[in-house]
Amino acid sequence: YLQHQQQNLMLAVPHELKPPIYVAKLTLETLQKYNLEPGKQKKIIRTTLDETARLDFLTNNILISSQLEGHKYKSSKEELDLSTLLKDCMHDFRNRFPERILLEDIEADADVKGDALLLQMMINNLLENALKYSARENPVTASLKKYRSGTSVNSVELQVKDEGPGIPDDEKKKIFSKFYRIGNEATRKTQGTGLGLYLCRKIARDHNADISVTDNKPGGSNFTVIFHT
Repeated sequence: YLQHQQQNLMLAVPHELKPPIYVAKLTLETLQKYNLEPGKQKKIIRTTLDETARLDFLTNNILISSQLEGHKYKSSKEELDLSTLLKDCMHDFRNRFPERILLEDIEADADVKGDALLLQMMINNLLENALKYSARENPVTASLKKYRSGTSVNSVELQVKDEGPGIPDDEKKKIFSKFYRIGNEATRKTQGTGLGLYLCRKIARDHNADISVTDNKPGGSNFTVIFHT
């Protein structure tokens, strides 16, 4: 089974790499060949930056996954404000996807102990996943809430909801497995390597957190990460 999933990854990676490389190459050649007006230049540069961001996202997933598997990633756990981190991620995604509807309900000062880079990667993967599997006109919502026991916070709940097709019940546990993707790699229309949600689960566990997925109402998926503080 693992060998089959690894073969799927080797099929998926070229599909992921080729489009952004091709677009970046084409746009740079266009800039070199034609003396375009400033407005068109700006649009082409924006497209190139978006494609290089996709490349960066993919390579980071592969690199960090490999480092975590080989116990070579040096995690730096420190007190950090997850509220600010989530807001920064939402801001970045709004810049990358100005045509998409990104909503947020973020409670302030939700402090957790963790590695900022890994937590940012987990949030980015959840947001990327939600946007990928939902229609352009449907919103993606990120929320963050603190839960108290007496006067102290004992857990922090992060949720990312989409209004896409949802995930069948028999697939819900499988999607966090390494390399796992729903459907057939040769005919699948959505991009991905099968590492994103696997990384999310690994990062969550490394931060004393549980990750799960449930159905969003009336449709879509709701990914929930509960940090036990």
